[in-house]
Amino acid sequence: MKNTPFLILAILVCIMLNSCITVDTGFEGLPPGKWRAVLKLDNRPSIVNKKGAPLPELMGLEFEETTDGELPFTFEVIHDTETEFHIEIINGDERIRVDDITIGLDRATAKDTVVINFPLYESYIKAIFEERVMEGVWVVPSRGSYQIPFIAKHGADHRFTTIRKKPVMDISGKWEVTFLDEDPYKGIGEFKQKDNILTGTFMTETGDYRFLEGEIQENKVYLSVFDGAHAFLYEAKINATDSTMIGSFRSGKHYKTVWEAKKNENATLTNPNDLTFLNEGYDKIEFNFPNTEGKMVSLNDEKYQGKAKIIQIFGTWCPNCRDETNFLKEYLNKNKHTDLEVIALAFEKHRALEKATASVKRYKDKLNLPYDILIAGYSDKKEAAQSLPMLNHILSYPTMIFIDKNDKVTKIHTGFNGPATSEFDNFKKEFEANVQEVLGN
Repeated sequence: MKNTPFLILAILVCIMLNSCITVDTGFEGLPPGKWRAVLKLDNRPSIVNKKGAPLPELMGLEFEETTDGELPFTFEVIHDTETEFHIEIINGDERIRVDDITIGLDRATAKDTVVINFPLYESYIKAIFEERVMEGVWVVPSRGSYQIPFIAKHGADHRFTTIRKKPVMDISGKWEVTFLDEDPYKGIGEFKQKDNILTGTFMTETGDYRFLEGEIQENKVYLSVFDGAHAFLYEAKINATDSTMIGSFRSGKHYKTVWEAKKNENATLTNPNDLTFLNEGYDKIEFNFPNTEGKMVSLNDEKYQGKAKIIQIFGTWCPNCRDETNFLKEYLNKNKHTDLEVIALAFEKHRALEKATASVKRYKDKLNLPYDILIAGYSDKKEAAQSLPMLNHILSYPTMIFIDKNDKVTKIHTGFNGPATSEFDNFKKEFEANVQEVLGN
C-alpha cells in the first residue's frame, strides 16, 4: 500500500501524456449502411448583409417542416473487408469517398471516438461514437477556432424531413437568381424535381455551388451540401402565382444572405471569357514562383519555351478548383500533347510559405497530378492580383489562361461551372477548341 500514491501519480502522468486518440483493437468500427448527419448552425436569426444591415424580406418567413439551423447531409459506411471501411458522403448525384478515418479510444474522455479527415481541405469531424450515434464537431483550423456542432445517427437516410406535403409547383428548370449581398450578384438556379425530392445547383460568374440535394414541402424549398469544404444551406418560399422564390443562403455559421429567383429558361450570365483580361501595357503573362521543392519557376524556363501553356489560378482549399483539376488531369491522361504544358498557381489560406507548400505538396501527391504547382501567394483576391499585375483582377478561383507557343494569351476563362451543371459539356467542347488553338492546329 505504501506505493499506492506513486502508482496513482504514474497513472495520471500516463493519461496526461497520452490524451489523444489511440486505436482500440476491441472496437468494432462503425455500423455499415446509411447515416443521417446534421451540422447545427445557430438558430435562424434575422438575415443581414455583410455590413450588418438587416434584410427585412424574410421577416415572418417560417420553415416549420425542419429544425431551426440544421444543415443535413447523408453518408454511407461501406466495409471493404472485415477490418477496413470507408465513408461515402452523398450529395445528389455525387458520392465523395473518404478513407482517412481514425477510430478508437480517446483517453481524455474515455469514449470511443471517430475522426473523419478531409486532408485536402484541412478540415475534420471529431465525434464520440456510442450506440449508433456520433456526436461532436466539424473543425476548420484555417479559420482559427471555427467549429460547428455535428451529430449523426445510423439507419436514417432522409435529407431534411420525412414529411411529405404536396408541392405547390414543379420548379424543375432554370431560374434567374439574385443574391442580395452587400454587392448583389447574379446566378442561375438549375433544379430537377421528382415529387418532393429536389436536386440541382446554382451557377454564378465565379463558379457553381456544386451538387445540392433537398426537398420541396408545399411552398418551401430546402437544399444543402456538405463536402468537407462547403457547408451550404438554402431555404426559400415559392410563390406559384408568379413563379418566384425568396429565401436565405447560409455558408456554415459565418455567412448568410438573401436570394430571390424568377423562373426563366433563357437566363444567362456574362461570358466567362470576358471577365478577366490583360491590363493595358501588357502583352503576356510573367511570374517567378517556387514549386513544392523550393525551386523558382518561370515561363522563361527552357521547359516551357516554344510550347503551348495552360495556367491554372486556383487554391487547394477550393472544391470548384478541385473539379477543374480533376478535369485537367483526366484530359492530360487521355491526350498526350508533348507540346502542351500545364502550370498551376496556388493561392493558399496560409501566409507562411512552409504551411502553404505542405498543403500544395499534399494536394499534388494525393491527386497524383502530372504538372507543376507553384506557390504563388495568399488567397485574398486583392493580394493575389498584386502577384499578377498584368491581369485586371483575380475575380475567381479557378481562372484558366491559355497561352500559345509564341507566349501570346489567347483566352482567359474565369470560374468553373463543373459536373453539377448543364454548362459542363459546353465547357469541355470549348476547352478542346482552346487547346487546339494554342497548339496551332
